[in-house]
Amino acid sequence: MTRFTVNSQPVHYRMDPATPLLWALRDASNLTGTKYGCGAGLCGACTVHIDGQPVRSCQVPIGSIEGSFVTTIEALSRDRGHPVQQAWVAENLPQCGYCQSGMIMAAAALLDKNHNPSDEEIDAAMTNICRCGTYPRVRRAVRRAARVLAGSETIAAAPPPGIDPADAARAVPALDSKAGGQSR
Repeated sequence: MTRFTVNSQPVHYRMDPATPLLWALRDASNLTGTKYGCGAGLCGACTVHIDGQPVRSCQVPIGSIEGSFVTTIEALSRDRGHPVQQAWVAENLPQCGYCQSGMIMAAAALLDKNHNPSDEEIDAAMTNICRCGTYPRVRRAVRRAARVLAGSETIAAAPPPGIDPADAARAVPALDSKAGGQSR
């Protein structure tokens, strides 16, 4: 049995110690914000923090992190209030969105260590792959989050989580049958 802490909760995985952390998080803990991308540690979609360091969870066997503290995108900020999450929304960064949780986790780790990174430092820390090519917006969002952390800028909050998708759809006129849209 492997024991460590995930998002401030102690966990005991009864899985093979060679199981990649990614699969323990997704399959055993139902923390699906951490994405499977390449499975080879190259793309960064599976980035989480282990003891504050960004790591590619597809490459970390759970048996190797006994006693560690793991943070996933779900616990970065439950209300989407983390400055990196706010900057991502403010910069309209995601396109398909698949790489974004890993990108956000990498950016948060960078800003924990370096409160005012240069473009070169951002590029060096943000080795995640985005197939949509949002790299210029990633730089802008990281710089903006740095300004928020420094207190020189504020960002209007992103919408809080917790709305039922069916309720969200009802609030969209194009999906309202009375407004001429299609109903589901």
